[in-house]
Amino acid sequence: MQPIEQRANAVRDFNRFYTRRIGVLGAGHLGSPFSLTEVRVLYELAHRDTPTATELARALDLDKGYLSRALRRFHRLGIVTSAVHAGDRRRKGLRLTPKGARAFAPLDRRACDEIVGMLAPLPAAEQTRIVEAMSTIRASLDALRSPAEPPGYIVRSHQPGDMGWVVHRHGVLYSQEYGWNDRFEALVARIVAQFLENFDPAREHCWIAERNGEIVGSIFVVAKSRTVAKLRLLLVEPSARGLGIGSRLVDEVIQFARRVGYRKIVLWTQRELTSARRIYKAAGFRLVAEEDHEMFGAPTRAETWELRLR
Repeated sequence: MQPIEQRANAVRDFNRFYTRRIGVLGAGHLGSPFSLTEVRVLYELAHRDTPTATELARALDLDKGYLSRALRRFHRLGIVTSAVHAGDRRRKGLRLTPKGARAFAPLDRRACDEIVGMLAPLPAAEQTRIVEAMSTIRASLDALRSPAEPPGYIVRSHQPGDMGWVVHRHGVLYSQEYGWNDRFEALVARIVAQFLENFDPAREHCWIAERNGEIVGSIFVVAKSRTVAKLRLLLVEPSARGLGIGSRLVDEVIQFARRVGYRKIVLWTQRELTSARRIYKAAGFRLVAEEDHEMFGAPTRAETWELRLR
């Protein structure tokens, strides 16, 4: 047997082991009435801005006939509906209904919990080795991308450990770029702690952007009231700016807020954050209030923006 064939068999053997280990071969994935592929479709619908069926098929490498049957089933169950893209009224896509968002949220959480349960018995060093090995696999195979194809990124739900990154990078970047003190980092720490302690997956969410296996951005939406959502902690790493990640993250918040029935989104920002303010304005937010302060150790002006949803 040739060495390359031995390596191929080793990969196949690992694939069989891992699919058994995470339980994806059963009829219902994660104890749900949906197959693994159907859950993957629901995941894409929850994390994309009204994709078309063609875009879903391409992203998941699915047979169009299979996808069509799955979507018809979702329509019958009332968890998926047709939608008009927020940025292009001529483009019709697909999105989760509020019922669909409620159905998917516990699946998303359960998937994360199962991985946590698998890793938790291992020492921290072993957990790190596993994650680093996965990153190596991904980076190596990603390198096969055509040179003409721009480096991409993914947007996913938060996982254990992400909140530490959010606090750390906010503290470091805002100190470096604006000279803000540790009171700002303390504020971020309180926000993420409250998010985790009071998390309502049906009405709140955190999105993490990754590029080449590294976290490069974050954003949160939390409930301010029954009808008002609050956008919080938009951050994009300097190395990933200019790729449209900030706009994508803000759009995720807007689409989620619409799906779950909020009537308005509000946010609090500072006048120095010019890139973020441009994104908010382009998304339809408008400035409604301003207030000077020195809360973070330097004079600045706080701004409140809002977006009314149809």
